[in-house]
Amino acid sequence: VQLQASGGGLVQAGGPLRLSCTASGGTFSIYNMGWFRQAPGKEREFVAAISRTGLPTYYADSVKARFTISRDNAMNTVYLQMNSLKPEDTAVYYCATTTAWGTTRRSDFRSWGQGTQLTVSS
Repeated sequence: VQLQASGGGLVQAGGPLRLSCTASGGTFSIYNMGWFRQAPGKEREFVAAISRTGLPTYYADSVKARFTISRDNAMNTVYLQMNSLKPEDTAVYYCATTTAWGTTRRSDFRSWGQGTQLTVSS
């Protein structure tokens, strides 16, 4: 499956933004999905994950209660709704597939698409 993330941009601190990740070339609904992010000079880190059916979900502590992951299997798309954005959320955001559950390890995720840049200004 190929993934394409979109929806990034420049946002003021405190504002919202929604990222999308659309899959093609495979059966999207069989995969759990995750979002990761990578800030300049830092390792790629886990953000959120969602099961094949849409529930349950889990999040990194740094984004819990601010970000919401969801999916629409009919549209082959997973979303990341981000609220109360902070400058430290600035990063390139990536989506990926996984057949594992409960993991935050980058090595458990596959099919990394091209990321989308989010910049949060203070």
